[in-house]
Amino acid sequence: MSTDHTPPGPSPAGQPGPYGAQGPYGAPQPGASAPYGAPPPAAPAPYGAPPPGAPAPYGVPQGATGFGRAMRSRNVFAVWLGLPIITLGIYHLVWWYKINKELSQYDSRIEVNPALSVLAVFPGCFIYVPMFITAYNTGKRVAQAQRAAGMAPTCSPAISCVLVLLLSAHALYLQSEINKINDHYGNPPEGTQIPHVA
Repeated sequence: MSTDHTPPGPSPAGQPGPYGAQGPYGAPQPGASAPYGAPPPAAPAPYGAPPPGAPAPYGVPQGATGFGRAMRSRNVFAVWLGLPIITLGIYHLVWWYKINKELSQYDSRIEVNPALSVLAVFPGCFIYVPMFITAYNTGKRVAQAQRAAGMAPTCSPAISCVLVLLLSAHALYLQSEINKINDHYGNPPEGTQIPHVA
């Protein structure tokens, strides 16, 4: 009867051996703390930021401070006269709701209730004051969005307010100023994630 006894040798990496599971030489066992001096695990990326190694969102510059959603470019004359005339003014209310919602989605720092903005237009137009207030405030929001894009703000809330008296030309003015923001980003599709630089 043979009395030879083969001593236990190393098991393949990750396979159970005589002394428990073994990993590759030098690798810490599962659940073990990282070796002294090793860098800590990377923290998860902030919400909306690309994960490490992933391509950057559309047009990301150095020093981006946040991200939002691209707004929609529209034909300014269709917004001002064409579609409101065809729809007996209904389009203007829909457009007013949409641009205020798009501004808040572009930059979450822009606080607005789109439904209240619409109520300031109608029936607020019958007592005039709410209409001027919402035109002024929306002009401020567009200027804020221009600053967030890294542009010099060209939208004037005062001009927006005055143009209410000129055949509601504030619609043409505000949409043209929003289109400038989209032009600045290269006209990405509506809803595309885009960066803020301020």
